[in-house]
Amino acid sequence: DAQESRGLGDVYKRQMHSDRSANMKEQKTNVMRLLEQKKIKYTPYEYPHGDDAVDGATVAAICGLDPSQVFKTLVARGASKSIYVFDVPVTGELDLKKAAKAAGEKSIAMIHVSEINALTGYIRGGCSPIGMKKQYKTFIDISAQDKKTIMVSAGKIGYQVELDPNALADMVRAKFADLVSENE
Repeated sequence: DAQESRGLGDVYKRQMHSDRSANMKEQKTNVMRLLEQKKIKYTPYEYPHGDDAVDGATVAAICGLDPSQVFKTLVARGASKSIYVFDVPVTGELDLKKAAKAAGEKSIAMIHVSEINALTGYIRGGCSPIGMKKQYKTFIDISAQDKKTIMVSAGKIGYQVELDPNALADMVRAKFADLVSENE
């Protein structure tokens, strides 16, 4: 596969196929391996970063995508103490009341950043709905249904995957729900 520069020039978009050659040296995350196992088509993106997460709007600009296509993965705890995963556009904000309604909870609160790794296996800025330590109930904002593809973290800062939102929902057994605050 040929690498092609995109966006600001430091981003690489590579179309992935399940018939990949074994001696390719590209960085592959567990999320990418899981997608390949399930034979789900995706496009990986790699972008320059330091040790800290890059905000989603910047990632969208670097990757040359509409920010409404780039989704962040948020982890929350319901009043019942159950853990939930919510994927919303990076340009939006999770409405906790809508999230609670979708999850059938009285209330929902974001987990503390210090709990992310223990609950998901990921770090802040590299949290993906795919391949968490446990399969939590997952909800994707309904705006994803209008899009041919969306982008989510590939499980590591600096790596994203673009894929069909319905394929993502099927893989993580997610439901689509209205999750974003109206007052944007």
